[in-house]
Amino acid sequence: MKLTSTQSETDSPAVQGSGNLDDVFATLSDPIRRAIVEELARGPRSVSELGEPFAVSAPAISRHLRVLERAGLIARWKQGRVRYCRLIADPLIQAGAWIEHHKVFWEGQLDALSEYLEKE
Repeated sequence: MKLTSTQSETDSPAVQGSGNLDDVFATLSDPIRRAIVEELARGPRSVSELGEPFAVSAPAISRHLRVLERAGLIARWKQGRVRYCRLIADPLIQAGAWIEHHKVFWEGQLDALSEYLEKE
C-alpha cells in the first residue's frame, strides 16, 4: 500500500490526537465530502466508486479527496492503475468527543434553566 500524501498516515496531526477540529468540521461542511466519508465507513473504495453517485467531474471528486486527506480523514494509495481510499476514524472520534462534551454541558445548562423557570 503506497500512500499518496506528503505525510505518512501516522504523522498526521489528526491521527496523533492533536488534530485541528476546525479543519475536520470545515471539511465535513460539504455534503459530497460527508457522503464520501459515509461510504468509506463501510470500507475502502476506489476513487471511481466514490465518484459514481455524484453529478460532478472526476477532477472535482479528486479535489474533495484532497481536502479529506489534508484534514487527516482519509488515506489514499495506488494499486496498479487503480487509486483507493480508506477512512481514518481518529479525527471523527475526536470531533465526536468534542461534540459530546459540549452536549453534556448544554444539557446541564438547559436543565438548570428549566428548574429555575419551574420555581418562578
